[in-house]
Amino acid sequence: MPARVKKAKRDIEKRYSLNQFIEKLRRLADCLEQGQRFRIQIDGERITVPGVAAVNIEHERGKREEEIEFQIKWPAGK
Repeated sequence: MPARVKKAKRDIEKRYSLNQFIEKLRRLADCLEQGQRFRIQIDGERITVPGVAAVNIEHERGKREEEIEFQIKWPAGK
């Protein structure tokens, strides 16, 4: 059995054009609806999100801006 490669911690923010963002959201929604994994490449790293990932929406409000984050979480190594 091959040994698992330990992945480095990572926290990046990647900007996309509106059209790119819409296309990615559509693909994500289709995969989640069908219980399939979703694959995306972010800043050169390929990420696979399992079809059973947990999803939530987070809202943050500060003095100068507000933010909505669509979050997808799953256990590492899944």
